[in-house]
Amino acid sequence: MAAPTSTVDLAAALITAPVPIGHWLVILPVAHCITLGAVLLMLRNHPRLQAWLAISGLAMLALIDAALLAKVSAEGPLTMVMGRWLPPFGIAFTVDLLGALMAFTAALVALAAGIYALADIGESGRRYGFFPLLMLLMAGVSGAFLTGDVFNLYVWFEVLLISSFGLIILGSERQQIDGALKYAVLNLIATTLFLIGVGILYAAFGTLNMADIAARAKELRGTAPLMTLASLFLLAFGMKAAAFPVNFWLPAAYHTPRIVVSALFAGLLTKVGIYALIRVMVMLLPVERQELSLVIALAAAATIVVGALGALAENDIRRLFGYVVISGIGNMLAGVALGGPGGGPGGGIDGVSGAVFYALHSMVLMTALYLAAGEIARRGGGFLLSELGGLYRQSGAFAALSLVLFLAACGLPPFSGFWPKVILVKASLDLGDWWLAAVILVGGFLTTIAFGRLFLLAYWRPAPVELMPSEARWRTGLPLAALTALTIGFGILPEQLLALSQSAAAGLADPAAYLHSVFPGDAR
Repeated sequence: MAAPTSTVDLAAALITAPVPIGHWLVILPVAHCITLGAVLLMLRNHPRLQAWLAISGLAMLALIDAALLAKVSAEGPLTMVMGRWLPPFGIAFTVDLLGALMAFTAALVALAAGIYALADIGESGRRYGFFPLLMLLMAGVSGAFLTGDVFNLYVWFEVLLISSFGLIILGSERQQIDGALKYAVLNLIATTLFLIGVGILYAAFGTLNMADIAARAKELRGTAPLMTLASLFLLAFGMKAAAFPVNFWLPAAYHTPRIVVSALFAGLLTKVGIYALIRVMVMLLPVERQELSLVIALAAAATIVVGALGALAENDIRRLFGYVVISGIGNMLAGVALGGPGGGPGGGIDGVSGAVFYALHSMVLMTALYLAAGEIARRGGGFLLSELGGLYRQSGAFAALSLVLFLAACGLPPFSGFWPKVILVKASLDLGDWWLAAVILVGGFLTTIAFGRLFLLAYWRPAPVELMPSEARWRTGLPLAALTALTIGFGILPEQLLALSQSAAAGLADPAAYLHSVFPGDAR
């Protein structure tokens, strides 16, 4: 076929050309989750079959995302256009290394949670839709990571919020309804702010395609209200990520549902907010990110400190872990604020790569911590530190596994939390922000004290009552052990993940490959 010689010829060529088979991988995770969710809903009267079909489907999702990550790593960003309506007019799914990494990690986390749910969710919970809602949640999470359209990002946020509302009230207990109300109000406010930002964005650019916005932002910077947009998006995504000062809803909500639901929320939902913040602020509005860097850094520092102090003060393990989630969000925000040297107004890759690494680490770790909390309650009889004790004597293996997770959460070597903190501290010092480096280190120190207190009270202290031996269950032990192994592996052999995080950050700072994927042959 002759090379196209005009825009019309290019459009005609793209419309008539067949879509490469590999590009179908971009949309396959979302289509798979929605289809399987519908099938599971039809099997609500067969809870046992429904559960095993869901586990098989989550394993398939992980394989699909692994194939997508491998293809993106080898070939660069991929784009799939819905209905062959070419961007910037149609909805495009565009996946780069950041989106593929987040989607694959989310699939692994969901698979581990799904296996744990075999023991944690009874027949009643399955009949009321746990597994269909889980697949709908993964459709929303996957869609948010893989979309190349800002309004489509809003749509996938709504999908995951709807499913999360269903999961948080599963069981219809009083505290679940109370937690769901707090969760819903703040997230609906954030969603409204996001939608207002989307409307202003469309009015300014005439498009919602991320690649088109990134290409045109420079020429519209003098006329469009980009600082207003950046501030709106920062507030909206900050709410969804539970950053200070809008973080109070998270510890008030995450301790109310079943423990496997809390694990999913801690591992996935706040990370979608951080992902959206990184995508919009670093790739689409880099100059505005630079101008707001001090504001973001102050919010990050406050989030780290509030999270660490909250963890120190808590008696309920689930709420304690909720504050650890918040403190981790502060570290990721610090990476967004820092950007890094050498990248001009858009920031470099040092701080952003640290934020990406920390997000991947946190997705695995926080899911594992909440699953461990479920085991603590099963073995010790509850979630309150004041009533726990003797867990080390009951099971040395479980105590050792828990200690690994606690050390990783503190950012201590040789586990996964150590490396992103090293990157963030180095990026802070390189930019002369010694105070932010100090806050990151102090936050880690306070978190270490909080987890030391937890381990001493729940594990080393003699049990207040004689604990009965608790037999190991593979349905809870296998996912917990697998996630812990990932945490150890990321810490001992970090080179590959470090390289992927740096490449993902570099792709955001210089989105030329992303733009070429959406607009092949276009000079923009």
